[in-house]
Amino acid sequence: MENLKLGLTGSATMVVGSNDTAPRVGSGRIAVLATPVMINLIEEAALDACERHLADGQQSLGTHLDISHVAATPTGMRVEARAELTEIDKRKLTFRIRVHDEVDLIGEGTYTRVVVTAERFQEKVDAKAAQ
Repeated sequence: MENLKLGLTGSATMVVGSNDTAPRVGSGRIAVLATPVMINLIEEAALDACERHLADGQQSLGTHLDISHVAATPTGMRVEARAELTEIDKRKLTFRIRVHDEVDLIGEGTYTRVVVTAERFQEKVDAKAAQ
């Protein structure tokens, strides 16, 4: 984690296809970018900002989203999510998020991830699965 610095940025882009729409993922009836798909893009942007800076055996996990989805995006339009690391509190990483399509700001807010040791995390998951 010592390589993590405030101000690190990451991004992720996509073109909205028919499989990315609200009716397709079950989050609405109008064929526009679904909020759950936008959230996935936000996660990709945050990963792009931080994962390459973590030590071997570490990874980050999403823990909290406070995101607004304020404008609709039709199919065929390009969308970009950008994440900026704004706070590091021990293992907790907080990102400022902005998502734009080709015309508008469509989403913004904050996203928190926590850094874990992958092996220890997997051991906890395996123990839970065995119950």
